[in-house]
Amino acid sequence: MAAPVDPAAPAGARTAPWIAMYHSVGDCSDDPYRITVTPDRLDLQLTWLARRGLRGVSVADLLAAPDRTGLVALTFDDGYADFVTAALPALKRHGFGATVFVLPGRLGGDNAWDPLGPRKPLLTADGIREVARAGIEIGSHGLTHVDLTAVDDLRLKAEVVESRAALEELTGAPVDGFCYPYGTIDQRAVDAVSEAGYAYACAIDPGPVDSRLALPRVHIGQNDTAVRLFLKHRLHRLRRRPVEGI
Repeated sequence: MAAPVDPAAPAGARTAPWIAMYHSVGDCSDDPYRITVTPDRLDLQLTWLARRGLRGVSVADLLAAPDRTGLVALTFDDGYADFVTAALPALKRHGFGATVFVLPGRLGGDNAWDPLGPRKPLLTADGIREVARAGIEIGSHGLTHVDLTAVDDLRLKAEVVESRAALEELTGAPVDGFCYPYGTIDQRAVDAVSEAGYAYACAIDPGPVDSRLALPRVHIGQNDTAVRLFLKHRLHRLRRRPVEGI
């Protein structure tokens, strides 16, 4: 499938799809990892996209589109419970879709992997079903949020295979997308995700790995005003090489 043509790039140039990475939506007064945006900031960011003729969609919908012009994938990592109360209403107001990468091994738990900052509750099984019923794509973030490059082969397989099976049983729908915890990847992790049958996987900066199973993303945070969003969008199109096979 051909990648979209960047109208600002030279003829014949191709660009990587733009995939925005969010996490939590709520109070960001204590946010040492910069993973939180307030509901008001999220609404302003979605408004900026809409005014520029961009529409937020899931990663699956972005990759399936024959023409990705005007599309940006919106992803929310970790599956925080505030997605239902704060992010979902904003997405509905704008008519946008998204992908939420969740942790079926921590249903109803919290972000225990973060040693600093507040404990943030994660979606329960019912919460994930509610998100799926709203038309939001559910993807796997592994079972428990571990660095896949630092675990043994048995744990690696469990994180990518069992998480997918658990989510498919929970939602009654296929789970095609994976997101590497912490954004860290190596060829062994990519191979495990491929063998587990995922159609795509999201990283952050995948480095030399270039495939549908290592899609680059752009972090979006509380400080991303209209000017910063414009610069991030433009720099992404200039910096990222096309991803092989899409």
